[in-house]
Amino acid sequence: MSFSKPASLGILACPGAEQFTEEMLAYLKNYYMKTYRKKADILSERYGTSQEEIIRQMNLADDLRMKRHHNGPVEEIRLPAFRIPARYTCFANGEFKTEILSSVRGMDVFIVQDVENHYPQEFYNSDTKYSLSVNDNIFLLFVTIDAVQQAGANSITLVLPTYPYSRQHRKKGREGLTASRFGQIVEYLGVSRLITLDIHSKEIENSFNRLRLENLHASYQVLRKLSALIDVKNEELVVVSPDTGAIDRNKYYAGSLKKPLALIYKERDYSKVSNSATDSNITQMRLLGDVEGKTVFMADDLLGTGGTLLKAMQYLTEERGAKRIIASISLPFFTGDAREKFEEAYQQGFFYRIIGTNAIYHDEDLLDREWYVSANISNLFAKVIARLHHDASLSALLDNSKIIQKMLKKGDD
Repeated sequence: MSFSKPASLGILACPGAEQFTEEMLAYLKNYYMKTYRKKADILSERYGTSQEEIIRQMNLADDLRMKRHHNGPVEEIRLPAFRIPARYTCFANGEFKTEILSSVRGMDVFIVQDVENHYPQEFYNSDTKYSLSVNDNIFLLFVTIDAVQQAGANSITLVLPTYPYSRQHRKKGREGLTASRFGQIVEYLGVSRLITLDIHSKEIENSFNRLRLENLHASYQVLRKLSALIDVKNEELVVVSPDTGAIDRNKYYAGSLKKPLALIYKERDYSKVSNSATDSNITQMRLLGDVEGKTVFMADDLLGTGGTLLKAMQYLTEERGAKRIIASISLPFFTGDAREKFEEAYQQGFFYRIIGTNAIYHDEDLLDREWYVSANISNLFAKVIARLHHDASLSALLDNSKIIQKMLKKGDD
């Protein structure tokens, strides 16, 4: 790792992504600190000198490269600030303005935005807090990209735990391919790379020209939480795909855990539109597999109103005799009255736990519920950012198979 390179790494948080960014920065700083100390240990032993002298030489090399020397102690490991200060304004007519408050010229800037954060946000020079829609968050992102581009950044990477409009990826009639168009717009604005979590369809990437998409998976983080809830080795566990679209995801979990895989087939009435968690267009369900008296684990990429998942849970419990159900959701939107409906289902014994990630910000109203477990993926994004900045391979982070097997094996010891 080049010790001068992190100085050109900058993280910019849009309103709504503040907490995720702060958690990610804490992991990022810890990652670099461990790397620096490890490097100092190796060089100290190799050259027969003290760690303090190695660190002094590192700092001297940095000071020689930089236009301004560092005023901190020369014997201590120095970390860049990473965080780029910015000021966001929301005008009375709804227009946004982004001002970068420090130089980003020549930097690799990573812009973080949670487009699904609809909680009230603070803006500059205003006592009013604004609750932003997905479209508001997207346009605020566009304004921020332009501000960074105008400020002379070397490269711009978007960190979007949730890819907007990802469900509008397949043309079925006179409708737009909005998922593809979003990527093309940010590509036109000057974005070179986009990092997201469990994109709804891999087909979206095929419409880009030069934009590179890094699609991360939270399987390791989810299985850590699952292992804390049950003994995945000794539990009589069955992995169930809630529908045909999630079969690959659940097949991966079944293979990693070495457990049987079952599938729920749903017949739908597509003339009916799902409006709430209890009002879905599912007319009939069939199970391919056996869950009677067993613990069920189901995984899906996103949860909106949650109607289909609730019906699947009720079906497996009441009609198929499942003993306990745990579901994992990469992107837990919980839109509409979903929280209350899941609370009712939990009280009725239809499921045991829901494992969701912090890819979407939620307040204590959800996080404090007995049935909800939050898996933190900030560390995953921090590692990806560091590796991308240093042109290192992402293979180990994109495919969690080895680290999952290592975790499961450690549990046997």
